[in-house]
Amino acid sequence: MSAKLDAIDTRILKELQADGRLTNVALSARVGITPPPCLRRVRALEEAGYITGYHATLDEKRLGFAVTAYAMVGLYSQSEADLRAFENRVLAWPLVRSCDYLAAETDFILRCIAPDMQAFQDFVTRELTAAPNVATVKTFLSIRGVKREPGVPMGQLRT
Repeated sequence: MSAKLDAIDTRILKELQADGRLTNVALSARVGITPPPCLRRVRALEEAGYITGYHATLDEKRLGFAVTAYAMVGLYSQSEADLRAFENRVLAWPLVRSCDYLAAETDFILRCIAPDMQAFQDFVTRELTAAPNVATVKTFLSIRGVKREPGVPMGQLRT
Protein backbone atom coordinates (compact mmCIF):
# COMPACT_ATOMS: atom_id res chain seq x y z
CA MET A 1 0.00 0.00 0.00
CA SER A 2 1.34 3.41 -0.86
CA ALA A 3 2.11 5.94 1.84
CA LYS A 4 -0.72 8.11 0.51
CA LEU A 5 -4.23 7.15 1.58
CA ASP A 6 -7.13 7.78 -0.76
CA ALA A 7 -10.59 8.96 0.29
CA ILE A 8 -11.95 5.42 0.65
CA ASP A 9 -9.02 4.33 2.84
CA THR A 10 -9.61 7.38 5.02
CA ARG A 11 -13.33 6.61 5.34
CA ILE A 12 -12.52 2.99 6.25
CA LEU A 13 -10.14 4.15 8.97
CA LYS A 14 -12.67 6.67 10.28
CA GLU A 15 -15.47 4.11 10.45
CA LEU A 16 -13.33 1.40 12.07
CA GLN A 17 -11.91 3.86 14.58
CA ALA A 18 -15.48 4.79 15.59
CA ASP A 19 -16.65 1.16 15.70
CA GLY A 20 -14.12 -1.64 15.35
CA ARG A 21 -16.92 -4.23 15.50
CA LEU A 22 -18.41 -3.28 12.14
CA THR A 23 -18.85 -6.25 9.86
CA ASN A 24 -17.21 -6.03 6.48
CA VAL A 25 -20.67 -5.82 4.85
CA ALA A 26 -21.71 -2.88 7.05
CA LEU A 27 -18.34 -1.18 6.58
CA SER A 28 -18.47 -1.55 2.81
CA ALA A 29 -21.96 -0.01 2.74
CA ARG A 30 -20.80 2.96 4.83
CA VAL A 31 -17.79 3.68 2.62
CA GLY A 32 -19.61 3.05 -0.66
CA ILE A 33 -17.82 0.00 -2.09
CA THR A 34 -18.68 -3.68 -2.31
CA PRO A 35 -17.54 -6.12 0.40
CA PRO A 36 -14.68 -7.92 -1.44
CA PRO A 37 -12.62 -4.78 -2.24
CA CYS A 38 -13.46 -3.39 1.19
CA LEU A 39 -12.01 -6.47 2.88
CA ARG A 40 -8.90 -6.29 0.68
CA ARG A 41 -8.42 -2.64 1.64
CA VAL A 42 -8.86 -3.35 5.38
CA ARG A 43 -6.29 -6.15 5.18
CA ALA A 44 -3.91 -3.91 3.25
CA LEU A 45 -4.34 -1.16 5.88
CA GLU A 46 -3.57 -3.70 8.60
CA GLU A 47 -0.51 -5.05 6.78
CA ALA A 48 0.77 -1.53 6.14
CA GLY A 49 0.50 -0.75 9.86
CA TYR A 50 -2.26 1.87 9.67
CA ILE A 51 -4.50 -0.40 11.74
CA THR A 52 -2.57 -1.80 14.67
CA GLY A 53 -5.34 -3.56 16.59
CA TYR A 54 -8.96 -3.68 17.66
CA HIS A 55 -9.97 -2.95 21.25
CA ALA A 56 -13.01 -2.54 23.45
CA THR A 57 -13.22 0.62 25.53
CA LEU A 58 -13.90 -0.41 29.12
CA ASP A 59 -15.44 1.58 31.96
CA GLU A 60 -12.56 1.82 34.45
CA LYS A 61 -14.69 2.92 37.41
CA ARG A 62 -17.33 0.25 36.84
CA LEU A 63 -14.54 -2.33 36.86
CA GLY A 64 -13.28 -1.05 40.19
CA PHE A 65 -10.48 1.32 39.13
CA ALA A 66 -11.62 4.47 40.91
CA VAL A 67 -8.29 6.33 40.83
CA THR A 68 -6.69 7.89 37.78
CA ALA A 69 -3.37 9.57 38.41
CA TYR A 70 -0.38 10.84 36.50
CA ALA A 71 3.26 10.51 37.46
CA MET A 72 5.99 12.74 36.08
CA VAL A 73 9.26 10.83 36.24
CA GLY A 74 12.75 12.26 35.99
CA LEU A 75 15.74 9.98 35.51
CA TYR A 76 19.30 10.49 36.67
CA SER A 77 20.64 9.41 33.28
CA GLN A 78 19.05 9.78 29.86
CA SER A 79 21.47 7.55 27.98
CA GLU A 80 19.70 5.40 25.42
CA ALA A 81 20.39 2.25 27.47
CA ASP A 82 18.95 3.84 30.61
CA LEU A 83 15.88 5.12 28.77
CA ARG A 84 15.25 1.66 27.30
CA ALA A 85 15.73 0.02 30.69
CA PHE A 86 13.10 2.31 32.25
CA GLU A 87 10.72 1.81 29.31
CA ASN A 88 11.03 -1.97 29.65
CA ARG A 89 10.26 -1.72 33.36
CA VAL A 90 7.17 0.40 32.59
CA LEU A 91 5.88 -2.29 30.21
CA ALA A 92 5.70 -4.70 33.17
CA TRP A 93 3.62 -2.40 35.43
CA PRO A 94 -0.09 -3.16 34.94
CA LEU A 95 -1.28 0.04 36.67
CA VAL A 96 0.54 2.13 34.05
CA ARG A 97 -1.86 2.43 31.12
CA SER A 98 0.17 4.82 29.00
CA CYS A 99 3.67 6.24 29.05
CA ASP A 100 5.23 8.99 26.99
CA TYR A 101 8.85 10.11 26.78
CA LEU A 102 8.84 13.90 26.88
CA ALA A 103 10.94 16.75 25.58
CA ALA A 104 10.57 18.69 28.83
CA GLU A 105 12.16 19.21 32.22
CA THR A 106 10.86 15.76 33.16
CA ASP A 107 11.54 12.61 31.20
CA PHE A 108 8.32 10.56 31.26
CA ILE A 109 4.65 10.98 32.03
CA LEU A 110 2.74 7.90 33.14
CA ARG A 111 -1.04 7.60 33.18
CA CYS A 112 -2.00 5.17 35.91
CA ILE A 113 -5.23 3.65 37.14
CA ALA A 114 -5.69 1.92 40.49
CA PRO A 115 -8.54 0.53 42.54
CA ASP A 116 -7.91 3.07 45.32
CA MET A 117 -5.41 5.61 46.61
CA GLN A 118 -3.62 3.01 48.75
CA ALA A 119 -2.94 0.82 45.71
CA PHE A 120 -1.60 3.81 43.78
CA GLN A 121 0.54 4.92 46.72
CA ASP A 122 1.90 1.37 47.09
CA PHE A 123 2.82 1.34 43.40
CA VAL A 124 4.58 4.70 43.66
CA THR A 125 6.58 3.81 46.76
CA ARG A 126 7.34 0.14 46.09
CA GLU A 127 7.78 0.14 42.33
CA LEU A 128 8.17 3.55 40.77
CA THR A 129 10.42 5.45 43.17
CA ALA A 130 12.36 2.25 43.92
CA ALA A 131 13.16 1.64 40.24
CA PRO A 132 16.79 2.02 39.20
CA ASN A 133 17.77 5.41 37.76
CA VAL A 134 14.60 7.19 38.96
CA ALA A 135 15.59 10.59 40.35
CA THR A 136 12.23 12.33 40.83
CA VAL A 137 8.56 11.44 40.82
CA LYS A 138 5.75 13.98 40.97
CA THR A 139 2.22 12.64 41.09
CA PHE A 140 -1.04 14.29 40.15
CA LEU A 141 -4.48 12.95 40.97
CA SER A 142 -7.18 13.31 38.34
CA ILE A 143 -10.35 14.76 39.82
CA ARG A 144 -12.52 14.15 36.79
CA GLY A 145 -11.90 12.89 33.28
CA VAL A 146 -13.12 15.39 30.74
CA LYS A 147 -12.10 13.82 27.43
CA ARG A 148 -10.46 10.58 26.51
CA GLU A 149 -10.74 10.20 22.77
CA PRO A 150 -8.90 7.20 21.34
CA GLY A 151 -7.29 7.23 17.93
CA VAL A 152 -6.53 10.21 15.74
CA PRO A 153 -8.63 13.23 14.66
CA MET A 154 -9.63 11.89 11.27
CA GLY A 155 -11.07 15.26 10.22
CA GLN A 156 -7.54 16.65 10.35
CA LEU A 157 -6.03 13.86 8.21
CA ARG A 158 -4.46 15.07 4.99
CA THR A 159 -5.06 12.71 2.10
